[in-house]
Amino acid sequence: MPTETYLKQKTMSYNTFTLPNGLRIIHAPNQSNVAYCGFAVDAGTRDENEQEQGMAHFVEHLIFKGTQKRKAWHILNRMEAVGGDLNAYTNKEEMVVYSAFLTDDLSRAVELLVDIVFRSTFPQREIERETEVIIDEIQSYEDNPSELIFDDFEDMIFRGHPLGRNILGRPELLRRFRTSDALDFTRRLYQPSNMVFFVQGKVDFRKLVDMLEKWMADIPAGEVKGVRTPPPLYVPEYLVIPKDTHQAHVMLGARAYNAYDDKRTALYLLNNILGGPGMNSRLNVALRERRGLVYNVESNLTSYTDTGAFCIYFGTDPEDVDTCLRLTYKELKRMRDMKMTSSQLAAAKKQLIGQICVASDNFENNALSMAKTFLHYNKFENLAVVCKRIEALTADDLLEVANEMFAEEYLSTLIYR
Repeated sequence: MPTETYLKQKTMSYNTFTLPNGLRIIHAPNQSNVAYCGFAVDAGTRDENEQEQGMAHFVEHLIFKGTQKRKAWHILNRMEAVGGDLNAYTNKEEMVVYSAFLTDDLSRAVELLVDIVFRSTFPQREIERETEVIIDEIQSYEDNPSELIFDDFEDMIFRGHPLGRNILGRPELLRRFRTSDALDFTRRLYQPSNMVFFVQGKVDFRKLVDMLEKWMADIPAGEVKGVRTPPPLYVPEYLVIPKDTHQAHVMLGARAYNAYDDKRTALYLLNNILGGPGMNSRLNVALRERRGLVYNVESNLTSYTDTGAFCIYFGTDPEDVDTCLRLTYKELKRMRDMKMTSSQLAAAKKQLIGQICVASDNFENNALSMAKTFLHYNKFENLAVVCKRIEALTADDLLEVANEMFAEEYLSTLIYR
Protein backbone atom coordinates (compact mmCIF):
# COMPACT_ATOMS: atom_id res chain seq x y z
CA MET A 1 0.00 0.00 0.00
CA PRO A 2 1.48 3.42 -0.93
CA THR A 3 2.35 5.65 2.03
CA GLU A 4 -0.08 8.37 0.88
CA THR A 5 -3.01 5.92 0.90
CA TYR A 6 -2.01 4.58 4.30
CA LEU A 7 -1.83 8.08 5.76
CA LYS A 8 -5.30 8.92 4.46
CA GLN A 9 -6.65 5.82 6.17
CA LYS A 10 -4.83 6.65 9.41
CA THR A 11 -5.91 10.31 9.58
CA MET A 12 -7.55 10.60 12.97
CA SER A 13 -10.36 12.99 13.81
CA TYR A 14 -10.89 13.93 17.43
CA ASN A 15 -13.37 15.59 19.78
CA THR A 16 -12.56 18.04 22.58
CA PHE A 17 -14.41 19.63 25.46
CA THR A 18 -13.46 21.65 28.55
CA LEU A 19 -15.32 21.22 31.84
CA PRO A 20 -16.19 24.30 33.95
CA ASN A 21 -13.39 23.37 36.39
CA GLY A 22 -10.81 23.61 33.59
CA LEU A 23 -10.30 19.92 32.75
CA ARG A 24 -9.65 19.48 29.04
CA ILE A 25 -10.99 16.31 27.42
CA ILE A 26 -9.88 14.78 24.12
CA HIS A 27 -11.35 11.74 22.37
CA ALA A 28 -10.08 10.01 19.23
CA PRO A 29 -12.63 7.50 17.93
CA ASN A 30 -11.67 4.23 16.29
CA GLN A 31 -13.36 0.90 15.59
CA SER A 32 -11.52 -1.20 18.16
CA ASN A 33 -13.43 -2.85 21.00
CA VAL A 34 -10.46 -2.10 23.26
CA ALA A 35 -10.26 1.47 24.56
CA TYR A 36 -7.63 3.47 26.42
CA CYS A 37 -8.33 6.39 28.72
CA GLY A 38 -6.60 8.27 31.48
CA PHE A 39 -5.28 11.49 32.96
CA ALA A 40 -2.11 13.23 31.81
CA VAL A 41 -0.96 15.66 34.50
CA ASP A 42 1.44 18.52 33.78
CA ALA A 43 3.55 17.68 36.82
CA GLY A 44 6.85 15.82 36.75
CA THR A 45 10.30 15.73 38.28
CA ARG A 46 11.09 19.33 37.34
CA ASP A 47 8.13 20.53 39.45
CA GLU A 48 9.50 19.13 42.72
CA ASN A 49 10.91 21.35 45.44
CA GLU A 50 14.47 20.70 46.61
CA GLN A 51 13.35 18.46 49.47
CA GLU A 52 10.75 16.69 47.30
CA GLN A 53 13.16 14.98 44.89
CA GLY A 54 11.48 11.78 43.71
CA MET A 55 7.99 12.89 44.78
CA ALA A 56 6.42 12.92 41.29
CA HIS A 57 7.38 9.28 40.74
CA PHE A 58 6.53 8.45 44.37
CA VAL A 59 2.98 9.77 43.91
CA GLU A 60 2.63 7.73 40.71
CA HIS A 61 3.27 4.57 42.77
CA LEU A 62 1.05 5.60 45.67
CA ILE A 63 -2.11 6.59 43.81
CA PHE A 64 -2.83 2.86 43.50
CA LYS A 65 -2.57 2.36 47.26
CA GLY A 66 -5.81 3.76 48.60
CA THR A 67 -8.51 6.41 48.19
CA GLN A 68 -11.24 7.78 50.43
CA LYS A 69 -13.43 4.79 49.53
CA ARG A 70 -11.05 2.10 48.21
CA LYS A 71 -8.15 0.08 49.55
CA ALA A 72 -5.21 -0.94 47.33
CA TRP A 73 -6.66 -4.35 46.51
CA HIS A 74 -9.99 -2.85 45.42
CA ILE A 75 -8.20 -0.42 43.09
CA LEU A 76 -6.19 -3.13 41.36
CA ASN A 77 -9.09 -5.56 41.17
CA ARG A 78 -11.56 -3.01 39.78
CA MET A 79 -10.24 -3.24 36.20
CA GLU A 80 -8.57 -6.65 36.39
CA ALA A 81 -11.93 -8.22 37.23
CA VAL A 82 -13.16 -7.32 33.73
CA GLY A 83 -9.88 -8.14 31.97
CA GLY A 84 -8.60 -4.57 31.88
CA ASP A 85 -5.52 -3.08 33.46
CA LEU A 86 -4.15 0.06 35.08
CA ASN A 87 -0.80 1.60 34.35
CA ALA A 88 1.15 4.79 34.99
CA TYR A 89 4.47 6.46 34.26
CA THR A 90 6.35 9.59 35.27
CA ASN A 91 8.91 11.67 33.44
CA LYS A 92 10.51 15.08 33.84
CA GLU A 93 7.37 17.04 32.89
CA GLU A 94 4.30 14.84 33.30
CA MET A 95 2.63 11.95 35.08
CA VAL A 96 0.20 9.76 33.17
CA VAL A 97 -2.18 7.20 34.67
CA TYR A 98 -4.39 5.22 32.33
CA SER A 99 -6.42 2.08 31.78
CA ALA A 100 -6.97 -0.36 28.92
CA PHE A 101 -10.36 -2.10 28.83
CA LEU A 102 -13.23 -3.31 26.66
CA THR A 103 -15.43 -0.40 25.57
CA ASP A 104 -18.41 -1.70 27.57
CA ASP A 105 -16.42 -0.97 30.74
CA LEU A 106 -15.78 2.73 30.03
CA SER A 107 -17.80 4.01 33.00
CA ARG A 108 -15.95 1.65 35.36
CA ALA A 109 -12.58 2.93 34.12
CA VAL A 110 -13.51 6.64 34.19
CA GLU A 111 -14.95 6.50 37.71
CA LEU A 112 -11.89 4.63 39.03
CA LEU A 113 -9.42 7.02 37.41
CA VAL A 114 -11.22 10.08 38.82
CA ASP A 115 -11.16 8.44 42.25
CA ILE A 116 -7.43 7.66 42.33
CA VAL A 117 -6.29 10.97 40.80
CA PHE A 118 -8.41 13.26 43.00
CA ARG A 119 -9.18 11.24 46.13
CA SER A 120 -6.03 9.29 46.94
CA THR A 121 -5.21 9.32 50.65
CA PHE A 122 -1.56 8.11 50.57
CA PRO A 123 -1.76 5.94 53.73
CA GLN A 124 1.45 6.11 55.78
CA ARG A 125 1.73 2.31 56.08
CA GLU A 126 1.65 2.06 52.27
CA ILE A 127 4.24 4.85 51.98
CA GLU A 128 6.64 2.95 54.23
CA ARG A 129 6.18 -0.25 52.22
CA GLU A 130 6.45 1.44 48.84
CA THR A 131 9.54 3.43 49.87
CA GLU A 132 11.52 0.20 50.09
CA VAL A 133 10.18 -0.93 46.70
CA ILE A 134 11.41 2.29 45.08
CA ILE A 135 14.78 2.13 46.85
CA ASP A 136 15.20 -1.39 45.45
CA GLU A 137 14.35 0.10 42.03
CA ILE A 138 17.05 2.78 42.52
CA GLN A 139 19.65 0.19 43.53
CA SER A 140 18.81 -1.98 40.53
CA TYR A 141 19.14 1.07 38.31
CA GLU A 142 22.51 1.99 39.79
CA ASP A 143 23.76 -1.52 39.01
CA ASN A 144 23.12 -0.87 35.31
CA PRO A 145 25.67 1.70 34.04
CA SER A 146 24.24 1.71 30.50
CA GLU A 147 21.03 3.20 31.97
CA LEU A 148 22.52 5.23 34.82
CA ILE A 149 24.76 7.20 32.46
CA PHE A 150 21.70 8.75 30.77
CA ASP A 151 20.65 10.31 34.09
CA ASP A 152 24.17 11.46 34.89
CA PHE A 153 24.43 13.03 31.45
CA GLU A 154 21.20 15.01 31.84
CA ASP A 155 22.42 16.09 35.28
CA MET A 156 25.57 17.37 33.57
CA ILE A 157 23.90 19.37 30.77
CA PHE A 158 21.21 20.73 33.12
CA ARG A 159 23.65 21.27 35.99
CA GLY A 160 21.91 22.61 39.10
CA HIS A 161 18.41 22.51 37.56
CA PRO A 162 15.47 20.19 38.35
CA LEU A 163 15.53 18.83 34.77
CA GLY A 164 18.85 17.20 35.66
CA ARG A 165 17.42 15.26 38.58
CA ASN A 166 16.94 11.51 38.64
CA ILE A 167 13.21 10.70 38.37
CA LEU A 168 13.46 8.04 41.09
CA GLY A 169 14.82 10.45 43.70
CA ARG A 170 17.26 9.91 46.57
CA PRO A 171 16.81 7.21 49.25
CA GLU A 172 17.54 9.57 52.17
CA LEU A 173 14.74 11.90 51.02
CA LEU A 174 12.29 9.12 50.15
CA ARG A 175 12.53 7.75 53.70
CA ARG A 176 11.38 11.13 55.06
CA PHE A 177 8.22 11.35 52.92
CA ARG A 178 4.94 11.38 54.83
CA THR A 179 1.27 11.38 53.87
CA SER A 180 1.17 15.17 54.25
CA ASP A 181 4.05 15.59 51.76
CA ALA A 182 2.27 13.60 49.04
CA LEU A 183 -0.96 15.51 49.69
CA ASP A 184 0.88 18.85 49.49
CA PHE A 185 2.39 17.89 46.12
CA THR A 186 -0.91 16.76 44.59
CA ARG A 187 -2.92 19.70 45.97
CA ARG A 188 -0.38 22.05 44.45
CA LEU A 189 -0.26 20.46 40.99
CA TYR A 190 -3.08 17.93 40.50
CA GLN A 191 -5.65 20.55 39.56
CA PRO A 192 -8.17 20.03 36.70
CA SER A 193 -6.73 22.96 34.72
CA ASN A 194 -3.27 21.36 34.90
CA MET A 195 -4.24 18.08 33.25
CA VAL A 196 -6.15 16.48 30.40
CA PHE A 197 -8.39 13.45 30.21
CA PHE A 198 -7.85 11.39 27.08
CA VAL A 199 -9.78 8.55 25.45
CA GLN A 200 -9.13 6.51 22.36
CA GLY A 201 -11.71 3.97 21.31
CA LYS A 202 -15.23 3.28 20.10
CA VAL A 203 -17.07 5.30 22.74
CA ASP A 204 -19.83 7.91 22.68
CA PHE A 205 -18.18 11.29 23.35
CA ARG A 206 -21.31 12.89 24.81
CA LYS A 207 -21.68 10.02 27.28
CA LEU A 208 -18.02 10.36 28.20
CA VAL A 209 -18.43 14.08 28.98
CA ASP A 210 -21.56 13.31 31.03
CA MET A 211 -19.62 10.73 33.06
CA LEU A 212 -16.82 13.15 33.82
CA GLU A 213 -19.26 15.92 34.72
CA LYS A 214 -21.02 13.54 37.10
CA TRP A 215 -17.95 12.13 38.86
CA MET A 216 -16.07 15.43 38.97
CA ALA A 217 -19.02 17.59 40.05
CA ASP A 218 -17.44 18.16 43.49
CA ILE A 219 -13.95 18.92 42.16
CA PRO A 220 -13.59 22.70 41.77
CA ALA A 221 -11.22 24.70 39.63
CA GLY A 222 -8.13 25.11 41.78
CA GLU A 223 -5.06 27.29 41.55
CA VAL A 224 -1.93 25.59 40.24
CA LYS A 225 0.87 26.51 42.64
CA GLY A 226 4.04 25.85 40.76
CA VAL A 227 6.35 27.91 38.57
CA ARG A 228 8.82 26.28 36.21
CA THR A 229 12.14 28.04 35.93
CA PRO A 230 14.21 27.85 32.74
CA PRO A 231 17.54 26.03 33.00
CA PRO A 232 20.69 28.14 33.44
CA LEU A 233 23.08 28.92 30.60
CA TYR A 234 24.51 25.75 29.07
CA VAL A 235 28.27 25.28 29.42
CA PRO A 236 29.82 22.22 27.68
CA GLU A 237 31.70 19.83 29.99
CA TYR A 238 34.05 16.85 29.66
CA LEU A 239 33.86 14.43 32.55
CA VAL A 240 35.32 10.99 33.25
CA ILE A 241 33.87 9.02 36.17
CA PRO A 242 35.78 5.94 37.38
CA LYS A 243 33.50 2.89 37.44
CA ASP A 244 34.32 -0.72 38.14
CA THR A 245 32.79 -2.00 34.89
CA HIS A 246 34.08 -4.31 32.17
CA GLN A 247 32.96 -1.94 29.43
CA ALA A 248 33.47 1.77 29.10
CA HIS A 249 30.20 3.69 28.65
CA VAL A 250 30.26 6.95 26.73
CA MET A 251 27.77 9.74 26.11
CA LEU A 252 28.15 12.94 24.19
CA GLY A 253 25.59 15.55 23.30
CA ALA A 254 24.16 18.88 24.33
CA ARG A 255 21.06 20.95 24.96
CA ALA A 256 18.62 20.82 22.05
CA TYR A 257 15.48 22.52 20.73
CA ASN A 258 12.33 22.73 22.81
CA ALA A 259 9.07 21.04 21.83
CA TYR A 260 7.72 24.18 20.14
CA ASP A 261 10.79 25.00 18.01
CA ASP A 262 10.33 24.60 14.26
CA LYS A 263 13.89 23.28 13.95
CA ARG A 264 13.06 20.26 16.09
CA THR A 265 11.73 18.31 13.09
CA ALA A 266 15.02 18.68 11.23
CA LEU A 267 16.93 17.47 14.30
CA TYR A 268 14.46 14.59 14.63
CA LEU A 269 15.35 13.44 11.11
CA LEU A 270 19.08 14.01 11.62
CA ASN A 271 18.94 11.99 14.83
CA ASN A 272 17.31 9.10 12.98
CA ILE A 273 19.96 9.20 10.24
CA LEU A 274 22.80 9.38 12.74
CA GLY A 275 21.83 6.85 15.40
CA GLY A 276 18.19 5.84 15.04
CA PRO A 277 16.83 2.30 15.46
CA GLY A 278 17.71 1.20 11.92
CA MET A 279 20.80 -0.99 11.47
CA ASN A 280 21.75 1.35 8.61
CA SER A 281 22.22 4.37 10.90
CA ARG A 282 25.55 6.07 10.21
CA LEU A 283 26.99 5.47 13.66
CA ASN A 284 25.93 1.82 13.68
CA VAL A 285 27.58 1.26 10.29
CA ALA A 286 30.77 3.12 11.27
CA LEU A 287 31.27 1.65 14.76
CA ARG A 288 29.63 -1.76 14.65
CA GLU A 289 29.15 -3.09 11.13
CA ARG A 290 32.49 -1.99 9.67
CA ARG A 291 34.74 -2.28 12.72
CA GLY A 292 32.99 -4.33 15.41
CA LEU A 293 33.91 -1.81 18.11
CA VAL A 294 30.52 -1.68 19.85
CA TYR A 295 27.51 -3.86 20.41
CA ASN A 296 25.13 -0.94 20.74
CA VAL A 297 25.31 2.67 19.59
CA GLU A 298 22.35 5.02 19.50
CA SER A 299 21.38 8.67 19.46
CA ASN A 300 18.34 10.15 21.16
CA LEU A 301 16.37 13.38 21.12
CA THR A 302 14.21 14.54 24.02
CA SER A 303 12.19 17.75 23.81
CA TYR A 304 10.86 19.57 26.85
CA THR A 305 8.56 22.60 26.90
CA ASP A 306 11.41 25.11 27.15
CA THR A 307 14.55 23.17 26.18
CA GLY A 308 15.69 19.75 25.00
CA ALA A 309 18.50 17.20 25.03
CA PHE A 310 20.35 15.45 22.22
CA CYS A 311 22.73 12.63 23.06
CA ILE A 312 24.76 9.78 21.59
CA TYR A 313 25.51 6.64 23.62
CA PHE A 314 27.81 3.68 23.06
CA GLY A 315 29.49 1.01 25.16
CA THR A 316 32.89 -0.31 24.15
CA ASP A 317 36.16 -1.80 25.47
CA PRO A 318 38.07 0.83 27.48
CA GLU A 319 40.98 0.77 25.03
CA ASP A 320 38.62 1.56 22.12
CA VAL A 321 37.01 4.69 23.61
CA ASP A 322 39.26 7.16 21.79
CA THR A 323 38.81 5.36 18.46
CA CYS A 324 35.03 5.35 18.85
CA LEU A 325 34.98 9.03 19.78
CA ARG A 326 37.15 9.90 16.78
CA LEU A 327 34.82 7.98 14.44
CA THR A 328 31.75 9.60 16.02
CA TYR A 329 33.20 13.09 15.57
CA LYS A 330 34.03 12.15 11.97
CA GLU A 331 30.37 11.27 11.27
CA LEU A 332 29.19 14.48 12.95
CA LYS A 333 31.64 16.53 10.86
CA ARG A 334 30.40 14.79 7.73
CA MET A 335 26.85 15.86 8.58
CA ARG A 336 28.01 19.43 9.20
CA ASP A 337 30.08 19.71 6.01
CA MET A 338 28.24 17.68 3.37
CA LYS A 339 24.78 18.58 2.19
CA MET A 340 22.64 15.51 1.62
CA THR A 341 21.85 14.60 -1.98
CA SER A 342 18.22 14.54 -3.07
CA SER A 343 18.24 10.72 -3.15
CA GLN A 344 19.81 10.49 0.34
CA LEU A 345 17.27 12.94 1.72
CA ALA A 346 14.34 11.13 0.10
CA ALA A 347 15.55 7.79 1.50
CA ALA A 348 15.98 9.23 5.00
CA LYS A 349 12.48 10.74 4.95
CA LYS A 350 10.96 7.50 3.66
CA GLN A 351 12.60 5.49 6.44
CA LEU A 352 11.50 7.84 9.23
CA ILE A 353 7.94 8.14 7.92
CA GLY A 354 7.77 4.35 7.61
CA GLN A 355 8.94 3.93 11.20
CA ILE A 356 6.32 6.42 12.40
CA CYS A 357 3.56 4.65 10.47
CA VAL A 358 4.54 1.25 11.87
CA ALA A 359 4.62 2.65 15.42
CA SER A 360 1.20 4.27 14.87
CA ASP A 361 -0.38 0.83 14.53
CA ASN A 362 -0.13 0.51 18.32
CA PHE A 363 -3.31 1.98 19.84
CA GLU A 364 -1.75 2.36 23.29
CA ASN A 365 1.17 4.39 21.91
CA ASN A 366 -1.29 6.52 19.93
CA ALA A 367 -3.39 7.28 23.00
CA LEU A 368 -0.36 8.27 25.11
CA SER A 369 1.09 10.40 22.31
CA MET A 370 -2.25 12.15 21.88
CA ALA A 371 -2.43 12.83 25.61
CA LYS A 372 1.03 14.36 25.79
CA THR A 373 0.52 16.50 22.68
CA PHE A 374 -2.86 17.80 23.84
CA LEU A 375 -1.50 18.50 27.33
CA HIS A 376 1.31 20.73 26.05
CA TYR A 377 0.02 22.06 22.71
CA ASN A 378 -3.76 22.06 23.33
CA LYS A 379 -4.17 20.27 19.99
CA PHE A 380 -3.45 16.90 18.43
CA GLU A 381 -1.59 16.50 15.16
CA ASN A 382 -2.58 13.46 13.20
CA LEU A 383 -0.11 11.25 11.41
CA ALA A 384 -0.54 12.96 8.04
CA VAL A 385 0.39 16.38 9.49
CA VAL A 386 3.53 15.02 11.17
CA CYS A 387 4.64 13.28 7.97
CA LYS A 388 3.93 16.38 5.89
CA ARG A 389 6.25 18.37 8.15
CA ILE A 390 9.00 15.81 7.59
CA GLU A 391 8.44 15.83 3.83
CA ALA A 392 8.83 19.63 3.79
CA LEU A 393 12.40 19.49 5.11
CA THR A 394 15.19 20.48 2.73
CA ALA A 395 18.88 19.55 2.62
CA ASP A 396 19.66 23.15 3.60
CA ASP A 397 17.44 22.84 6.68
CA LEU A 398 19.35 19.76 7.82
CA LEU A 399 22.74 21.32 7.14
CA GLU A 400 21.86 24.42 9.18
CA VAL A 401 20.68 22.37 12.16
CA ALA A 402 23.67 20.00 11.94
CA ASN A 403 26.04 22.97 12.17
CA GLU A 404 24.17 24.33 15.18
CA MET A 405 23.87 21.06 17.07
CA PHE A 406 26.87 18.94 16.08
CA ALA A 407 29.75 21.40 16.49
CA GLU A 408 32.44 19.71 18.61
CA GLU A 409 32.91 22.73 20.86
CA TYR A 410 29.17 22.67 21.69
CA LEU A 411 29.09 19.03 22.80
CA SER A 412 29.51 17.69 26.33
CA THR A 413 31.12 14.29 26.97
CA LEU A 414 30.62 11.87 29.87
CA ILE A 415 32.64 8.66 30.18
CA TYR A 416 32.38 5.78 32.65
CA ARG A 417 35.62 3.79 32.57
